[in-house]
Amino acid sequence: HSSICFTISSLINGCIVVFIHVFSFSDNISIIVAFLLYLLFMMAIGVYFYYRTHNMSDYILGGRKLGAWVTSMSAEASDMSGWMLMGLPGFAYLAGLNAGWIAVGLALGTWANWQFIARRLRKYTELANNSLTLPDFLQNRYHDKSPLIRVVMAIFILIFFIIYTSSGFVAGGKLFNTIFGIPYEYALCLGAFVIVFYTFVGGFLAVCWTDFIQGVMMFFAILIVPIAAAFTLGGFGDTYTAISITNPEFFNPFTKSDGSYTTVLELISLLAWGLGYFGQPHILVRFMAITSSSELKKATRIAMTWVVISLTAAVCVGMVGSVYLTTPLNGTNSETVFLVMTDHLFSPFWAGIVLSAVLAAIMSTASAQLLVGASAVAQDLYKQFIHKDINPRELVLVTRLSVIGIALIAIALGLDPNNSILNIVAYAWAGFGATFGPALLFSLFWRRTTRNGILAGMIVGGITVLVWKQITLLDIATVYPILQLYEIVPGFILSSLAIIIGSKLDKAPSKEITDIFDSVKHSNI
Repeated sequence: HSSICFTISSLINGCIVVFIHVFSFSDNISIIVAFLLYLLFMMAIGVYFYYRTHNMSDYILGGRKLGAWVTSMSAEASDMSGWMLMGLPGFAYLAGLNAGWIAVGLALGTWANWQFIARRLRKYTELANNSLTLPDFLQNRYHDKSPLIRVVMAIFILIFFIIYTSSGFVAGGKLFNTIFGIPYEYALCLGAFVIVFYTFVGGFLAVCWTDFIQGVMMFFAILIVPIAAAFTLGGFGDTYTAISITNPEFFNPFTKSDGSYTTVLELISLLAWGLGYFGQPHILVRFMAITSSSELKKATRIAMTWVVISLTAAVCVGMVGSVYLTTPLNGTNSETVFLVMTDHLFSPFWAGIVLSAVLAAIMSTASAQLLVGASAVAQDLYKQFIHKDINPRELVLVTRLSVIGIALIAIALGLDPNNSILNIVAYAWAGFGATFGPALLFSLFWRRTTRNGILAGMIVGGITVLVWKQITLLDIATVYPILQLYEIVPGFILSSLAIIIGSKLDKAPSKEITDIFDSVKHSNI
């Protein structure tokens, strides 16, 4: 309670601090003007879509009216977040091409998600009683009359989305703290305010259209910074030579930041990031919202082009930054490499434009996470247990209030400035991937799956991640290297086994359920 009260007071004080900085430090005025123009534009989008939101379908899925460009860019912008411009470049700054294994795993996971999941999920969710959320779909998929699926999913969604959203707020805090020198706690609250504002007001359409704009900004920002730095160093050839001399092992993808070689288990852990895609509610909901499954082929091409180029550039930012910056960045400060390079490369106003892309990355993901988390509270908890007959407009209000509540808790968790963005994201990513990934895959593709099997899988997957993460922090993990494996791997495997065993032990699904399953393949939705 005291932490949440502190965040509210910090938000008010933070606004005052920002204005003091505007008038006290003339060097920052141009950057702040660029930031304010961008933030006001995002908030204006939220207000615009406020008047186009009339019911839960509009607020949660935008009425299933998204085109290929908005769907693909929104999905990838909400996926990558501030960690692509801060966390991944920071890893590459310390480890070189070794960080590229995460990019490879993510690119493969993105492709598999669009190629195999998107089309069938879009069709199935509409056939399954026009499901608006992932909990909606799983409950309707199994014709479950009990609230068990919703309760289990809502609990894990809240746990991992609070953690995930906190990582976005931490990134925002580091952004404002690094560029303006604003005290970290105030900076954290200021960035959170804008995100909460347009998510609260505009809902899904506002989030998706701001994601589209932010995805474009992220793409060009992540490209321009390493290219500009390389030309400053004399060109790509001279930059390559400088990296080779300064960091001889940077171009060896199997060498870690401490000079040791990557083990098989560590390589599996890095590539396993790709598994997480199958269970990310804020990404999957974009597939459900596209106007037609026929648009997905075009959307897949757009998304994959964006992902491959952006992830490659993010690794290049860190590697080029290791020779471009003369003052070393140590520890979690390495995650500010993009920010510091931008500040050195461009004039204040243009630096503000480029740095707005970092804020865009943070905002796009945090807003999507807030919306899905809030819908879980409203649809899957409040409506089910507190007010079953609530009218649509009141339900939208409950969802909006849930956005504020989740944001306050996430801010309270992110108050420590020593938090690592990449580590927080990795934890939440594993949680969603292991809890919901196998459940979704089996629900979409295995006819024999049952409700009890899915429940067993989600519980086993979620608990495995929570427990395994704590084990990796213990001394015993140094004695048995298998315990250092990224928690998504054991979580995903054990969840899948639990679904198979639980479904086999359960009675076969009814003909009504299997008929809908069979009809998905031939649907033209």
